[in-house]
Amino acid sequence: MSKTSTGTRRTYNQYCGLASALDVLGERWTLLIVRELLMGPRRYIDLLNDLPGLGTNLLAERLKSLVDRGVARQVHLPSGGARLAYELTEVGQELRPMVLGLAKWGMEFVGAYSPNEVVRPHWGFLAVEAMLDQERVPGFDEAYQFEVDDEIFHIDVRDGDARALKGPAESPAMIVRVDAATFIEIGAGQQTPLAAMVTGRLKMEGDIEAVLRCCELLGLEAGAMRPLSAAAGRE
Repeated sequence: MSKTSTGTRRTYNQYCGLASALDVLGERWTLLIVRELLMGPRRYIDLLNDLPGLGTNLLAERLKSLVDRGVARQVHLPSGGARLAYELTEVGQELRPMVLGLAKWGMEFVGAYSPNEVVRPHWGFLAVEAMLDQERVPGFDEAYQFEVDDEIFHIDVRDGDARALKGPAESPAMIVRVDAATFIEIGAGQQTPLAAMVTGRLKMEGDIEAVLRCCELLGLEAGAMRPLSAAAGRE
């Protein structure tokens, strides 16, 4: 890559949509910042805390670049007019299906969890959103709730459509309680929900058939889940 006339921003100098996209997003840490902003407006300090290893100067540089390109913008949080945060613009929100698709594809390369690796519970929300298979939406209106460490979110199935939403469900047909690392391991196929339940790292309650429908929706093997769902139904 060569530098532009500004002397700081690099470009591939290729007349191509992919190269242009990489000019905007290809620098180290940029896509991970976008991942954080997909969760909604984030303060600078929150981004810094959830991206350990990213220095404050580099974060400021990456955010400035995203703002200059029209991918992100600064906003005032409703809780206080003086509290600035960053959020994705309409152009930035167009990255959502692409980032989720990349995250789902990347699950093939996730190895066993190491204590040296950072994991955040809100990443579980994006993992669930990435795993949703709209072709497997059950023919029932119901909700599946996930409590990942201190984060709560749910899948709302309604009128043949499934959406991942932040916050608790009104009347969930199924509730899963799990830590963030275990949740990612299950999504990556590193262990089964049944194994996680046996070791006490996952707790599940709710209607047996709802458990199986949720597994199908997320692309988990429903047959392998039947012993787990049966155990959940006896609780």
